[in-house]
Amino acid sequence: MANIIFSEGSGLQDSIFAKSQAPIRMFIEKRGESFEKNSMIPELFNVGRSRHWAEKFTSLTAMNGFRPVGENGEYPVDGMREGYTKVLEHMTWKNSFALSREIVEDSKLIDLKQKPSGFVAGYYRTREQFAAALYGAAVAGKTTADFRGKTFDVTTADKKALFAKDHPAMVSGKAQSNMFSDAFSEDALAAAETAMQHFRGDNDDLLDIAPDTILIPNDYKLKKAVFAAIGADKDPSTENNGFNYIFGRWNVIVWPYLNQYIGEGTQPWVLLDSRYNDEHGGAVWLDRTPLEVRSRTSDSNDANIWSGYARFSAGFNDWRFAAVCGVSGGTKLISE
Repeated sequence: MANIIFSEGSGLQDSIFAKSQAPIRMFIEKRGESFEKNSMIPELFNVGRSRHWAEKFTSLTAMNGFRPVGENGEYPVDGMREGYTKVLEHMTWKNSFALSREIVEDSKLIDLKQKPSGFVAGYYRTREQFAAALYGAAVAGKTTADFRGKTFDVTTADKKALFAKDHPAMVSGKAQSNMFSDAFSEDALAAAETAMQHFRGDNDDLLDIAPDTILIPNDYKLKKAVFAAIGADKDPSTENNGFNYIFGRWNVIVWPYLNQYIGEGTQPWVLLDSRYNDEHGGAVWLDRTPLEVRSRTSDSNDANIWSGYARFSAGFNDWRFAAVCGVSGGTKLISE
């Protein structure tokens, strides 16, 4: 069931609106359930709950590992160092709609159903669009995303854009890139996967990154290219149909919401490691207060007002969970 909290103002049980409360609540809950089932947020973010005004995220460098000490040797002391930190502050989100006394008195079922359904659809659509706005800004190499009059930070803990060519190491190691210019192809997919497998931690340790997800906008040419590359176990480009080693290993997310937040005519594609994201908090989504819906009677015009209140935040912490390809200005993976 949709995670929605309902409350009613005083006097509603005795008012003309009393009988409409249960049906309206049902419309809201059903619509909420539908959006929750189809949301891409759990696929692209590490979703969690928060009980604070803000949450701080940090990483720890890997330990150096065991050392050979010989017979009866002393135990070496290993340790971990704190990496870059990221703070996410929760934003408050609000909306409302009203039903006139006349609508309820006349039992106008279309209005009684459509307004509540549109209200809760607007809430879940806002969440999806907000998530897409963050990813869209990141794909464009930006450090902030503008969404409905507010500016949101899309940098990672190292203060760089999520996708950048120069992510610094906290302790030791060279700067690294997770921003590539190669258009999608079978070879580009293999090269990008390999590049992610070579990502290193803040003390130059090799990480166990294994990308398993391909995120693309709703572009028919890009969809065709992706499914052609990963959809057959044989390689049609070879005379004897050699084995296609990238077959059957990918979860493909086609996200129409992403289209409105990327440049027109562009075809970016993103590789993600869902396990690394879950374990290390690469893209983080935090729900502070679930949607609270309150019904009350207006003192000025006798309308039944439904108000929605929620608090949540989202952003990026550890950049290593993802890499973008097919964007201008990125590092070239495959030489011409």
